[in-house]
Amino acid sequence: MTTTTDRAETTVPAPARTRSGPLTRIAESADPRLLAVAGGLCISASSLLVKLSGTSAGTSVFFRCLLALPLLVPLALAERRREGPQPVVLPLVAGALLGIDLVCWAEAIGAVGAGIATVLVAVQVVIVPGLAFAFLGERPGRRYLFAVPVMLGGIVLAGGIADSSAFGPAPVYGTVTGVVAGVAYAGYLVLLRRGTKPGGQVRSVCLATTSAGAVAIAVGAPWHGVDLTPGWAAFGWLVALAVCGQAVGWLLIAAALPRLSSSTGATLMLMQPIGAVVLGIVLLGEAPSALQLGGCAAVVTAVCFVSVRRR
Repeated sequence: MTTTTDRAETTVPAPARTRSGPLTRIAESADPRLLAVAGGLCISASSLLVKLSGTSAGTSVFFRCLLALPLLVPLALAERRREGPQPVVLPLVAGALLGIDLVCWAEAIGAVGAGIATVLVAVQVVIVPGLAFAFLGERPGRRYLFAVPVMLGGIVLAGGIADSSAFGPAPVYGTVTGVVAGVAYAGYLVLLRRGTKPGGQVRSVCLATTSAGAVAIAVGAPWHGVDLTPGWAAFGWLVALAVCGQAVGWLLIAAALPRLSSSTGATLMLMQPIGAVVLGIVLLGEAPSALQLGGCAAVVTAVCFVSVRRR
């Protein structure tokens, strides 16, 4: 049996529309939870692609955003002609936070591994509903509140802060940069959801991507530099990163978030780090410790508890 509280936690019905583009039709017809999971899995490959590119944090983020724009701009212009204008400021501010998130997260990848760095960003799952409650008046559901301690414990274990056998050359440094990335990511998710109107998902993602690329230059250049000529091998990985991790992944997520409560959307996004851990183990040969894997398992358990409807 599904209670009224559970339904409120899971989806927010999209308002009826008289005209819509392809992304809007998908957003209105598909289960938003499935869209969020699909987008998260696309983005989960990002950590793998960043590491394979061998570029600095600022370089990977700059090209990730720059190379995604040729795909996003035509879609955004077509959406504007069809739907009319929409707010600009909030998506740009959200993109600035996304740029900080991506640079810090890419830095954490080199310190603690591609999979675990992505898990650490999951601190957003606690921050997003808190921001939504403070500024939007959305009260988290009871299932979410019960799951928070499990999520936090899983994040601590996955980071390997007190684990002598933790994977990565600098687990503490990687944990700090990963958590900073998660805080910025939380702000991005809240502002993206708040600043995206029905029929404006593509434009929001396009504006946020542009802003994130600019921040990558501003933050990445003084940190480890931004290499504008990374080489053809690295460039190929960066193209894949832009298409899969930035354009396709974020379009799916932008289509899903307006129809999800903040707590449900945040927890479903945790499938992203779990996918990154699996890819890191299988394709990069990363070997997280038993405690780190236990933390990942705790996170998955919390995701299922919060997002799956009771029958």
